[in-house]
Amino acid sequence: MTTTARMRDKFTVVTGASTGIGAAIAERLAASGAHLVLVARSADKLDESAALLSRRHGVTVRTVPLDLAAADAPTRLAKTLADEGIEVEVLINNAGVSARGPVLDGDPARFRSLIDVNVSALTELTTLLVPAMVARGHGAVVNIASTGGYIPAPYLAVYAATKAYVISFTQALWAETRGTGVRVVTVSPGPTKTPMNARGTRSAEAVATTVLRALSGNGPAFIDGRTNALTALLFGRLLPTRLTLSVARRVMARSDV
Repeated sequence: MTTTARMRDKFTVVTGASTGIGAAIAERLAASGAHLVLVARSADKLDESAALLSRRHGVTVRTVPLDLAAADAPTRLAKTLADEGIEVEVLINNAGVSARGPVLDGDPARFRSLIDVNVSALTELTTLLVPAMVARGHGAVVNIASTGGYIPAPYLAVYAATKAYVISFTQALWAETRGTGVRVVTVSPGPTKTPMNARGTRSAEAVATTVLRALSGNGPAFIDGRTNALTALLFGRLLPTRLTLSVARRVMARSDV
Protein backbone atom coordinates (compact mmCIF):
# COMPACT_ATOMS: atom_id res chain seq x y z
CA MET A 1 0.00 0.00 0.00
CA THR A 2 1.30 3.44 -0.95
CA THR A 3 -0.47 6.31 0.76
CA THR A 4 -0.38 9.95 -0.25
CA ALA A 5 1.51 10.62 2.97
CA ARG A 6 4.35 8.36 1.80
CA MET A 7 4.45 10.12 -1.58
CA ARG A 8 4.69 13.58 -0.03
CA ASP A 9 8.05 15.28 -0.67
CA LYS A 10 9.22 12.33 -2.81
CA PHE A 11 9.42 12.04 -6.57
CA THR A 12 6.81 10.46 -8.80
CA VAL A 13 7.55 9.92 -12.50
CA VAL A 14 4.53 10.39 -14.78
CA THR A 15 4.86 9.55 -18.47
CA GLY A 16 2.48 11.01 -21.02
CA ALA A 17 2.12 13.87 -18.56
CA SER A 18 1.46 16.88 -20.77
CA THR A 19 -2.25 16.34 -21.47
CA GLY A 20 -5.26 14.19 -20.67
CA ILE A 21 -5.07 11.50 -18.01
CA GLY A 22 -1.37 12.08 -17.35
CA ALA A 23 -1.88 15.78 -16.69
CA ALA A 24 -4.81 15.02 -14.38
CA ILE A 25 -2.74 12.49 -12.44
CA ALA A 26 0.10 14.99 -12.10
CA GLU A 27 -2.32 17.59 -10.75
CA ARG A 28 -3.71 15.23 -8.11
CA LEU A 29 -0.27 14.07 -7.03
CA ALA A 30 1.07 17.62 -6.79
CA ALA A 31 -1.95 18.57 -4.70
CA SER A 32 -0.97 15.72 -2.36
CA GLY A 33 2.54 17.15 -1.98
CA ALA A 34 4.43 14.82 -4.31
CA HIS A 35 7.38 16.14 -6.28
CA LEU A 36 7.13 15.24 -9.96
CA VAL A 37 9.13 14.25 -13.00
CA LEU A 38 6.94 14.86 -16.04
CA VAL A 39 7.75 13.01 -19.25
CA ALA A 40 6.22 13.67 -22.68
CA ARG A 41 7.24 14.63 -26.21
CA SER A 42 6.31 18.32 -26.05
CA ALA A 43 8.85 20.41 -24.15
CA ASP A 44 6.65 23.50 -24.30
CA LYS A 45 3.62 21.76 -22.79
CA LEU A 46 5.76 20.16 -20.10
CA ASP A 47 7.31 23.49 -19.12
CA GLU A 48 3.88 25.10 -18.97
CA SER A 49 2.53 22.30 -16.77
CA ALA A 50 5.58 22.35 -14.52
CA ALA A 51 5.34 26.09 -13.91
CA LEU A 52 1.63 25.84 -13.12
CA LEU A 53 1.97 22.89 -10.73
CA SER A 54 4.96 24.40 -8.92
CA ARG A 55 3.19 27.71 -8.48
CA ARG A 56 -0.11 26.19 -7.42
CA HIS A 57 1.14 23.49 -5.04
CA GLY A 58 4.68 24.48 -4.03
CA VAL A 59 6.25 21.23 -5.21
CA THR A 60 9.37 20.56 -7.26
CA VAL A 61 8.60 19.62 -10.85
CA ARG A 62 11.27 18.40 -13.25
CA THR A 63 10.57 17.87 -16.95
CA VAL A 64 12.08 15.40 -19.41
CA PRO A 65 11.03 15.93 -23.05
CA LEU A 66 11.27 12.46 -24.55
CA ASP A 67 9.67 10.36 -27.26
CA LEU A 68 9.16 6.98 -25.64
CA ALA A 69 8.86 5.34 -29.05
CA ALA A 70 12.63 5.72 -29.38
CA ALA A 71 14.46 2.50 -28.59
CA ASP A 72 16.85 4.12 -26.12
CA ALA A 73 14.27 6.39 -24.44
CA PRO A 74 13.76 4.35 -21.24
CA THR A 75 17.51 4.04 -20.69
CA ARG A 76 17.99 7.76 -21.30
CA LEU A 77 15.25 8.61 -18.80
CA ALA A 78 16.72 6.31 -16.16
CA LYS A 79 20.16 7.88 -16.70
CA THR A 80 18.73 11.40 -16.41
CA LEU A 81 17.09 10.49 -13.10
CA ALA A 82 20.30 8.92 -11.79
CA ASP A 83 22.45 11.85 -12.92
CA GLU A 84 20.15 14.30 -11.10
CA GLY A 85 20.08 12.16 -7.97
CA ILE A 86 16.32 11.62 -8.14
CA GLU A 87 15.05 8.68 -6.10
CA VAL A 88 11.77 7.54 -7.63
CA GLU A 89 9.08 6.62 -5.11
CA VAL A 90 6.29 6.08 -7.65
CA LEU A 91 6.30 5.33 -11.39
CA ILE A 92 3.13 6.06 -13.37
CA ASN A 93 3.42 4.44 -16.81
CA ASN A 94 0.67 6.41 -18.52
CA ALA A 95 2.09 7.20 -21.96
CA GLY A 96 0.15 5.51 -24.71
CA VAL A 97 -0.82 5.84 -28.34
CA SER A 98 -3.64 4.35 -30.38
CA ALA A 99 -4.34 3.35 -33.97
CA ARG A 100 -7.85 2.90 -35.30
CA GLY A 101 -8.96 0.95 -38.37
CA PRO A 102 -8.87 -2.54 -39.86
CA VAL A 103 -5.64 -4.36 -39.07
CA LEU A 104 -5.02 -5.31 -42.69
CA ASP A 105 -5.29 -1.68 -43.79
CA GLY A 106 -2.91 -0.49 -41.08
CA ASP A 107 0.57 0.96 -41.38
CA PRO A 108 3.10 -1.54 -39.96
CA ALA A 109 5.41 1.31 -38.93
CA ARG A 110 2.60 2.93 -36.96
CA PHE A 111 1.80 -0.38 -35.27
CA ARG A 112 5.47 -0.81 -34.39
CA SER A 113 5.61 2.66 -32.84
CA LEU A 114 2.43 1.94 -30.89
CA ILE A 115 3.91 -1.26 -29.49
CA ASP A 116 7.17 0.53 -28.69
CA VAL A 117 5.33 3.04 -26.49
CA ASN A 118 2.52 0.93 -25.02
CA VAL A 119 4.52 -2.24 -24.38
CA SER A 120 8.29 -1.88 -24.75
CA ALA A 121 8.79 1.46 -22.99
CA LEU A 122 6.43 0.51 -20.16
CA THR A 123 8.22 -2.79 -19.62
CA GLU A 124 11.70 -1.30 -19.75
CA LEU A 125 10.91 1.60 -17.42
CA THR A 126 9.42 -0.85 -14.95
CA THR A 127 12.46 -3.11 -15.03
CA LEU A 128 14.84 -0.14 -14.82
CA LEU A 129 13.19 1.73 -11.92
CA VAL A 130 11.34 -0.79 -9.76
CA PRO A 131 14.34 -2.88 -8.56
CA ALA A 132 15.59 0.11 -6.54
CA MET A 133 12.15 0.35 -4.90
CA VAL A 134 12.33 -3.33 -3.96
CA ALA A 135 15.81 -2.81 -2.51
CA ARG A 136 14.50 0.08 -0.37
CA GLY A 137 11.39 -1.84 0.66
CA HIS A 138 8.89 0.76 -0.55
CA GLY A 139 7.56 2.37 -3.71
CA ALA A 140 4.90 1.81 -6.35
CA VAL A 141 4.30 1.39 -10.06
CA VAL A 142 0.96 2.09 -11.70
CA ASN A 143 0.57 0.88 -15.27
CA ILE A 144 -2.30 2.51 -17.13
CA ALA A 145 -4.11 -0.04 -19.28
CA SER A 146 -7.64 0.11 -20.71
CA THR A 147 -10.92 -1.77 -20.55
CA GLY A 148 -9.96 -2.66 -24.13
CA GLY A 149 -7.38 -4.94 -22.55
CA TYR A 150 -10.20 -7.10 -21.19
CA ILE A 151 -12.27 -7.14 -24.38
CA PRO A 152 -10.98 -7.82 -27.93
CA ALA A 153 -11.63 -4.68 -29.94
CA PRO A 154 -12.10 -4.97 -33.71
CA TYR A 155 -10.78 -1.83 -35.45
CA LEU A 156 -8.65 -1.11 -32.37
CA ALA A 157 -7.03 -4.52 -32.40
CA VAL A 158 -3.37 -3.65 -31.90
CA TYR A 159 -4.11 -1.02 -29.24
CA ALA A 160 -6.37 -3.40 -27.29
CA ALA A 161 -3.79 -6.17 -27.56
CA THR A 162 -1.10 -3.94 -26.06
CA LYS A 163 -3.39 -3.14 -23.15
CA ALA A 164 -4.08 -6.84 -22.60
CA TYR A 165 -0.31 -7.22 -22.32
CA VAL A 166 -0.15 -4.41 -19.75
CA ILE A 167 -2.80 -6.08 -17.59
CA SER A 168 -1.17 -9.52 -17.76
CA PHE A 169 2.35 -8.19 -17.21
CA THR A 170 1.31 -6.07 -14.24
CA GLN A 171 -0.65 -8.84 -12.54
CA ALA A 172 2.32 -11.20 -12.88
CA LEU A 173 4.66 -8.54 -11.48
CA TRP A 174 2.23 -7.95 -8.61
CA ALA A 175 2.56 -11.64 -7.70
CA GLU A 176 6.35 -11.57 -8.01
CA THR A 177 6.74 -8.52 -5.76
CA ARG A 178 4.32 -9.45 -2.98
CA GLY A 179 5.93 -8.96 0.40
CA THR A 180 8.56 -6.53 -0.89
CA GLY A 181 6.76 -3.37 0.20
CA VAL A 182 6.33 -2.25 -3.42
CA ARG A 183 2.81 -1.62 -4.71
CA VAL A 184 2.17 -2.87 -8.25
CA VAL A 185 -1.19 -2.20 -9.88
CA THR A 186 -2.85 -1.58 -13.20
CA VAL A 187 -5.64 0.96 -13.71
CA SER A 188 -7.90 0.47 -16.72
CA PRO A 189 -9.95 3.46 -17.89
CA GLY A 190 -12.81 3.06 -20.31
CA PRO A 191 -13.58 5.71 -22.96
CA THR A 192 -12.17 8.89 -21.42
CA LYS A 193 -12.41 12.44 -22.75
CA THR A 194 -8.84 13.34 -23.70
CA PRO A 195 -7.06 14.92 -26.68
CA MET A 196 -6.70 11.35 -28.01
CA ASN A 197 -10.43 10.66 -27.61
CA ALA A 198 -12.81 13.62 -27.75
CA ARG A 199 -15.89 11.39 -27.43
CA GLY A 200 -15.00 9.77 -24.13
CA THR A 201 -17.63 9.51 -21.42
CA ARG A 202 -15.43 9.67 -18.29
CA SER A 203 -13.23 12.59 -17.30
CA ALA A 204 -9.47 12.43 -16.92
CA GLU A 205 -9.95 13.76 -13.39
CA ALA A 206 -12.13 10.76 -12.52
CA VAL A 207 -9.40 8.42 -13.74
CA ALA A 208 -6.82 10.29 -11.63
CA THR A 209 -9.02 9.73 -8.58
CA THR A 210 -9.06 6.00 -9.34
CA VAL A 211 -5.27 6.00 -9.64
CA LEU A 212 -4.90 7.45 -6.15
CA ARG A 213 -7.40 4.91 -4.83
CA ALA A 214 -5.46 2.10 -6.52
CA LEU A 215 -2.21 3.27 -4.93
CA SER A 216 -3.79 2.87 -1.51
CA GLY A 217 -5.42 -0.47 -2.34
CA ASN A 218 -4.20 -4.04 -2.30
CA GLY A 219 -5.34 -5.87 -5.44
CA PRO A 220 -3.43 -5.99 -8.75
CA ALA A 221 -6.08 -4.42 -10.99
CA PHE A 222 -8.52 -1.51 -10.82
CA ILE A 223 -11.07 -0.46 -13.44
CA ASP A 224 -12.18 3.16 -13.53
CA GLY A 225 -15.95 3.54 -13.16
CA ARG A 226 -18.61 1.05 -12.15
CA THR A 227 -20.14 0.84 -15.63
CA ASN A 228 -16.74 0.14 -17.17
CA ALA A 229 -16.06 -2.56 -14.59
CA LEU A 230 -19.38 -4.27 -15.29
CA THR A 231 -18.79 -4.05 -19.04
CA ALA A 232 -15.34 -5.61 -18.72
CA LEU A 233 -16.74 -8.42 -16.55
CA LEU A 234 -19.68 -9.12 -18.85
CA PHE A 235 -17.89 -9.02 -22.19
CA GLY A 236 -14.48 -10.12 -20.99
CA ARG A 237 -15.48 -13.13 -18.91
CA LEU A 238 -19.16 -14.03 -18.83
CA LEU A 239 -20.43 -13.90 -22.41
CA PRO A 240 -19.31 -16.39 -25.09
CA THR A 241 -16.36 -15.10 -27.10
CA ARG A 242 -18.21 -15.21 -30.43
CA LEU A 243 -21.04 -13.09 -29.02
CA THR A 244 -18.59 -10.63 -27.49
CA LEU A 245 -16.75 -10.26 -30.80
CA SER A 246 -19.98 -9.83 -32.75
CA VAL A 247 -21.18 -7.06 -30.45
CA ALA A 248 -17.74 -5.41 -30.32
CA ARG A 249 -17.45 -5.45 -34.10
CA ARG A 250 -20.79 -3.71 -34.56
CA VAL A 251 -20.10 -1.12 -31.87
CA MET A 252 -16.56 -0.32 -33.01
CA ALA A 253 -17.50 -0.17 -36.70
CA ARG A 254 -19.76 2.81 -36.06
CA SER A 255 -17.71 4.43 -33.31
CA ASP A 256 -15.06 7.15 -33.41
CA VAL A 257 -13.72 6.06 -30.00
